[in-house]
Amino acid sequence: MLLRQVIGRVLRRLRQDQGRTLQDVARTAGLSTAYLSELERGRKEPSSEMLASICRALGVALEELLAQAMQELTRSRPIATIRWRRSVRPSGGPASAARGRRGRAGPSAGRPGERRAGRLVAGPPLAAQRRASHQHMFRSRPPR
Repeated sequence: MLLRQVIGRVLRRLRQDQGRTLQDVARTAGLSTAYLSELERGRKEPSSEMLASICRALGVALEELLAQAMQELTRSRPIATIRWRRSVRPSGGPASAARGRRGRAGPSAGRPGERRAGRLVAGPPLAAQRRASHQHMFRSRPPR
């Protein structure tokens, strides 16, 4: 969910709780009715000045609006957790020697970002991925 959608929902709820119309609040805030409607529907991204004028028109502190938006965000979206694949220690024998210390080998090892047995397969750190993909830029070229 986008922040502008959450702020729009909170603005609409505050306006409707006061029993006010879009036209009334828009006129008081110095906005067009269409623009306020788009803000409430989450179609437009309001500036901080715009939010301050709407809050003044509603008689609500900007901090209160943002606090309600934060509550709505935390209710609607649980915090994501990432589980990393644990490395498998070799237990001896030819199969585990082929695997080494990194876990499964071969096509069943999984690609980074792929889920295996409920766990997310971790790839190399992002900085290493960027370096690898841009390595051609840092090679020295022979002088001409």
